Amino acid sequence: MEIKKVAVLTNGGDAPGLNAVIRAITKACSLRGIKVYAYIEGYQGLLRNNYIELSSEGNASGLLPKGGTIIGASNSTNIFNLPVIINGEKKFIDYSDKCIENIKEAEFDCIFTIGGDGTQKSARDLSVKGVNIIGIPKTIDNDVAHTDFTFGYNTAVGVATDALDRLHTTASAHRRVMVLEVMGRYTGWIGLESAIAGGADIALIPEIPFDYDIIANSILKRSSVGKHFSVVVVSEGAMEKGGELTSKHIDDDKPDSITLGGIGDKVAAEIEKRTGIVSRNTVLGYVQRGGTPSSFDRVLSTKYGSHAVDLALQGKFGVIVTLKDNKLSHVSLEDVVGDNKEIGAVSGNTKETNIKLVPMDHDLIKTAQAIGICLGCEEIK
Repeated sequence: MEIKKVAVLTNGGDAPGLNAVIRAITKACSLRGIKVYAYIEGYQGLLRNNYIELSSEGNASGLLPKGGTIIGASNSTNIFNLPVIINGEKKFIDYSDKCIENIKEAEFDCIFTIGGDGTQKSARDLSVKGVNIIGIPKTIDNDVAHTDFTFGYNTAVGVATDALDRLHTTASAHRRVMVLEVMGRYTGWIGLESAIAGGADIALIPEIPFDYDIIANSILKRSSVGKHFSVVVVSEGAMEKGGELTSKHIDDDKPDSITLGGIGDKVAAEIEKRTGIVSRNTVLGYVQRGGTPSSFDRVLSTKYGSHAVDLALQGKFGVIVTLKDNKLSHVSLEDVVGDNKEIGAVSGNTKETNIKLVPMDHDLIKTAQAIGICLGCEEIK
């Protein structure tokens, strides 16, 4: 089919590089005579039929260093299962047919969905219902299956590394244990890589349930050889062996209902209790998702955006752009959602979703252990 008119949307949490993808798609399409539009605030804009035209000489110009997204995003709109109040009663309504009607009326030949697991789950569901969809993997968590890196991840690791550099000075000056809680949801990519880059002594990630005795012994061992401070990185989804996730808030109306957070405070308190060393926690939070993207993420975003346009011109829909072994490719959206096949599932982040976890034989695990970083467990063989 001939591609004449496309639309792009950014959905889920913001990530450095979103604007760079928008720019790349707009420029690649403009050079081929294809008109580009953007839905405002992700799937919410699709539902409301709220979109604008993009121009490589106008509103889509100068976006490479710009954080956030010029077209907004929504992380609370599941168009297949949207909560509404009808006669004082909450009901969940499937508005996907309305969204498809909007796409057809606008005569868009393809929709580019830029987002993570939840975004691409809805993209897959729209694809099943006949919409020409191409996904682009976005999340600082780096947990989208089948791709080596999602854009935004490199920048987030850089921010966490800078924070660790700064915490080192305070830890050393006051002979304290400084804990840094980082994002990542159910995966430990940010925590593990920033721990290595930032010289942390302990890294606790969701893939490896930790033991407080092992953590405390590691810190006391450092103290016994004259190193009277320690720096600990803990991913927000990390948990004690036999324990549960620590969450700040649960909202079943949202696609990603669990807001993780608080494990850093628990870890700091337990370390101080067991070692007698003053321990303090810092929650890095949203600064990991904001600001200008790194040069790596700018290039990666541009690669993803331009390749997505190439796939559209080839008529390859129902797929997501990937980077594997430093080569651009694509896989089916079905492969990304894994066993989470139910149309309109509340969240992309379920046990059935094909979330990319840190494998125990990964080089990051091996490297961390080789240089003496404690992972809160016995050595992984």
